[in-house]
Amino acid sequence: MSISHIKAPVENVSVKPTAVSLFSGCGGFCEGIEQSGFAVKVAVELDKYACQTYRHNFPKTPLFEGDAHDFLSTGSGHEAAYRLNDIDLVFGGPPCQGFSQIGARRLDDERNELYKQYSRVVRDLRPRVFLMENVPNLAMMNKGHFKKLIIEEFSALGYSNTVMLKVSADDYGVPQTRQRVIFIGTRDKDNFPFDLESFCDQTLSCLRTPRAVTVGEAIGDLPDEVVHSGEVMPYSKAKKPSSYMREMRIDLDGKVYSKLDKKLRGHGNSPARLHNHHTKEIQARRAHLISLLEPGKKANSLPKEIWDNKRPEKWRRLHPDWPSHTILAQMHRDLSEWIHPRMNRWITVREAARLQSFHDGFVFVGSEWQQLKQIGNAVPPLMAHALGTLAQEVLRVLDESSYATDLPQEAVRGGVQRVLFPTEA
Repeated sequence: MSISHIKAPVENVSVKPTAVSLFSGCGGFCEGIEQSGFAVKVAVELDKYACQTYRHNFPKTPLFEGDAHDFLSTGSGHEAAYRLNDIDLVFGGPPCQGFSQIGARRLDDERNELYKQYSRVVRDLRPRVFLMENVPNLAMMNKGHFKKLIIEEFSALGYSNTVMLKVSADDYGVPQTRQRVIFIGTRDKDNFPFDLESFCDQTLSCLRTPRAVTVGEAIGDLPDEVVHSGEVMPYSKAKKPSSYMREMRIDLDGKVYSKLDKKLRGHGNSPARLHNHHTKEIQARRAHLISLLEPGKKANSLPKEIWDNKRPEKWRRLHPDWPSHTILAQMHRDLSEWIHPRMNRWITVREAARLQSFHDGFVFVGSEWQQLKQIGNAVPPLMAHALGTLAQEVLRVLDESSYATDLPQEAVRGGVQRVLFPTEA
């Protein structure tokens, strides 16, 4: 079957489709979903520090600060208070530590139950589409036990048209090889007319960038010097900004983010400044050790008299010509796996944010420890933008009474070339 399905940009639609954000964190998923054309009616987040950053950057979005178990609880009145009738999309990533490669990966980990809170909200709101993000281990753990449980759970709720997609953030303009799985489903009563998995794969293939964005293209314009936590820096101009830098910088328009979008996010009407360009202190001994690391190398490349090779991942310098490896929440404890590609220091909070595709207008508040944790836990906004575009396409199909299926694939690809920014050849 030939499906041609990416059409006019969603901003031409007079009324935006509505969405509810669960496990919102500091707002990475929300940033991408909003930019894809959705109006977020309410965000739900428990962590008070993440809520501080969320409120700073989304002052107009209602935020339910509390346990997901209490959202839409009996007698809460939340549906009326947040006007949650006829929601188009529910999205979010239930905390994934119970499934993570670096965790204990126990089936009875209480954090693995949070997907049931997600499904409960889907049950209560009956959105036309849902998106649920998680780590790849969820699909592999105990021979796919949790994948099967999740699909069965949504099927019982009237979403038997649910599939799991595997995505990599670097395919969608994020300078990072971050692997994730996405569950997407539509209501049975809406009778989505195509095979959902094939439709999603084809749509996402149209949104992929020609090649991955590199660390150098992502952070090469940021100053070598850093400031203390809580301080800001003047916003210097970039001499030859890459396409990605144009997307990130406050003083330039990108394909996804305009200058106005970026300026209004966390800066308001204040003059442009570089926020969050600070990092953890480094001892002289460690600074000497990392000075011996070449770009892209780990501790096991060092002489034995320098390092015993017991933990080769302990030290890792980013390569300027490659995407970053996965940005993790554990940065807040130890940044030694994220060493600047040229300087003998750890990356800064702002550099970590850039590698997650947070533009410079997005300001992180609170302690440095909390800022790094929030960034590592976030869904990269540009990947979220691609997923939001996918959800928009699913909704458009559901909205159309007649649907052409015989246009050439070139039409499919051509229709989305302007959705994501190009990278340099």
